[in-house]
Amino acid sequence: MYLPTHFKETRSEKLHALMREYPFATVIAQGEGGVCANHLPLELAGGAQLHGHVARGNELAKLDGAEVLVIFRGPDGYVSPNWYPSKQETHREVPTWNYAVVHVHGRLRVIHDAAWLRALLERLTDRHEAGQPEPWHVSDAPEDHVEKMLRAIAGLEIDIDRIEGKFKLSQNHPAANRAGVIAGLAERAGRGDGALAELMSQQDTPHQEKGKS
Repeated sequence: MYLPTHFKETRSEKLHALMREYPFATVIAQGEGGVCANHLPLELAGGAQLHGHVARGNELAKLDGAEVLVIFRGPDGYVSPNWYPSKQETHREVPTWNYAVVHVHGRLRVIHDAAWLRALLERLTDRHEAGQPEPWHVSDAPEDHVEKMLRAIAGLEIDIDRIEGKFKLSQNHPAANRAGVIAGLAERAGRGDGALAELMSQQDTPHQEKGKS
């Protein structure tokens, strides 16, 4: 990933927060037929591992020991040069795209242990059902059905080797331009604009030399 210094995010609390807020990730690996990409929710476990599961027929279930790249995508959005006060002064601004992504490099271990899988499913379900009026629990399903489902999936445990974060949030612009982008996103209020504006508001970075995406 191209990573200019002013867009590089190294703070673990920021990286982990994005991974937890946007858990639906892309897992990329070298399969038998070439590079493969799969999309699935992953749990960050203690900052050192990622946990998830796939159908036993999924190619990832056959790649025990493989090196993988996992991509977590945060909010993103188009940035109009009209939002920059400096554009009104110099007209020397162009469109761009702001975004936040985390790349996790690690090694995959495939797990078939039923107790491990059930505990994972219970954690994931409890987390994502927490906002429901009447949360559903794994134990709500008939036991024979749960056991059948467990036999149909394989667990994934990814040991994290390193994490790279790129938060391209207008840090290469002066404060007035950053404020203009935040205001523009709030006014447009499109898909993800609110989350992107909030992330920009939380980013306290001085004006640096301009970089590209």
